[in-house]
Amino acid sequence: MTLSGLAPAKINLFLHVGLVAADGYHPLASLVAFADVGDGVAVARADALSLSVTGPFGGALAGEGDNLILRGLRALGEVAGIGAPPVAVTLDKQLPIAAGLGGGSADAGTAMRLAAQL
Repeated sequence: MTLSGLAPAKINLFLHVGLVAADGYHPLASLVAFADVGDGVAVARADALSLSVTGPFGGALAGEGDNLILRGLRALGEVAGIGAPPVAVTLDKQLPIAAGLGGGSADAGTAMRLAAQL
């Protein structure tokens, strides 16, 4: 069984980044809208956690060993007490990398949601 979904692009209508806090992070205030375009994410049961990347902007992620999708899925598995979840993820990268559209975090969130549904 394979589950798939859209990881929608995010457009910041307002974004304020505050000064670095004691924890090393910047506080954010934002208002966003989600587009009806984005990256495609598919998740299927497998023997081990894996990620393959396709699409017009997939080449920029080729060989990246530890992106947000893999980190998010490992964290989900840790919280669930199962270790790295045994799923194969396919990312169809339609959004440009580092374009400020929230693609990476949307990809990770979508992959985590789909893996949890499996």
